[in-house]
Amino acid sequence: MKKIDVTLEEFYAFKFKNMWAYIKQEHYSFWMICGYLFFEFVRPQGIFPEIDVLPYAQLLLLGSLAGAIADPSVRWVSSPANKWLIFYFIWLQLSTLTAYNRDYATYHFMDFFGWFVIYFLMINIINTERRFYITIMIYMLAAGKIAFGTAKSWVMRGFGFTSWGLMGPNGYFHNSGELAVLMVMLFPLSYYAFSYFRAQAATWEKILLNILWIAPILTVLGASSRGSQIALAGQLVLMFRKSLFKIKPLIGIAILVNALIFLLPQEQKDRFTTAGDDRTSQQRLLYWKHGYTMIQENPLLGVGYYNFVPYYNDYYSYDLLYPHAQLPHNILVQIGTDAGYPALIAFLMMFFFCIFTPLRCKAVPPVVQHIGYGLAMGVIGYFIAGQFVTITYYPFFWIHLAFISALFNINQKAKQDLLSQPIKPPQNP
Repeated sequence: MKKIDVTLEEFYAFKFKNMWAYIKQEHYSFWMICGYLFFEFVRPQGIFPEIDVLPYAQLLLLGSLAGAIADPSVRWVSSPANKWLIFYFIWLQLSTLTAYNRDYATYHFMDFFGWFVIYFLMINIINTERRFYITIMIYMLAAGKIAFGTAKSWVMRGFGFTSWGLMGPNGYFHNSGELAVLMVMLFPLSYYAFSYFRAQAATWEKILLNILWIAPILTVLGASSRGSQIALAGQLVLMFRKSLFKIKPLIGIAILVNALIFLLPQEQKDRFTTAGDDRTSQQRLLYWKHGYTMIQENPLLGVGYYNFVPYYNDYYSYDLLYPHAQLPHNILVQIGTDAGYPALIAFLMMFFFCIFTPLRCKAVPPVVQHIGYGLAMGVIGYFIAGQFVTITYYPFFWIHLAFISALFNINQKAKQDLLSQPIKPPQNP
């Protein structure tokens, strides 16, 4: 079958017919990775329990792996993040071997190994601008569906407060805190897409683009997660920092901030005034204090992968305000206690790679670079929120790392293509 040449511009912003025509003629490895993103983030098996009879995401990943081997366009690609991720994986294995409780460590092996495999599948299969754009749209629309549903629930209950916040579909985003982190990562991605397309998009596309960045904000406010609300505030400051000294944009920002404060339930405002004094905050401070001690006493390999809980129960039970210890509610404390300072350094290097790479990707189309800015700002939000929740081995960071590494490789290829083009001799006047 002859391939149809569909340009990237023909996808803007939501030209689903053109995207579908392109997907149909692509290798099945790309179908599989698209399917994986759909089932991981939309989770239709949670919405319709009658179809929850197969491990769809895992099967699609196996299909992606088989497809990657057979796909002639897939070539091993490298990026600075690859080296740090491999180092991080090896160091976790060493920390598992020396863990305080090896059973805990081996039980949680797949919590990271799954993302390790997914990362390399994504960066090798998502190897063109068009593949990158389509997978980002699937991710954004899938997460946006969750955002719309949860925001609608909060609006329908009159913007009221509940102790459980908001609940997403079964899986990684069911808990209110983790749901809010997903929204913190979706908001900037959707906003940067909106800012790029708003001048050229059709009316219905503008409406959808607005929903995709407004709904995550409403969900963060309704989710009752202080950490994610702080992360959202940090993102707003960074995203609009250049407008803070301009009168007209400043007025708009002031109106937005006041509207958000007005919508925030009084009970949630009260939670901020008691932060540091309530039992939840006090326990987290104790986790962080003793977690730092664990790292200091075990700087090379930590106390063992996922061993914070058994180690704390045995050595710091006198500082428990609950019946049993939980994970430390801080990604840096978790990584440091999991595998020491080397793992922390590797993680921070991957974090900085995510932040700075989109700024350096100048050879890709402007829309792809804008998407990169949104991905990077999402990682910043994740990092801020991650100081208050234990989300190291959730999909948030690893999916964005894969997308940004794919962006890095696409940019490198585009630069090579530019350099390989013959230089045209000057024309005689």
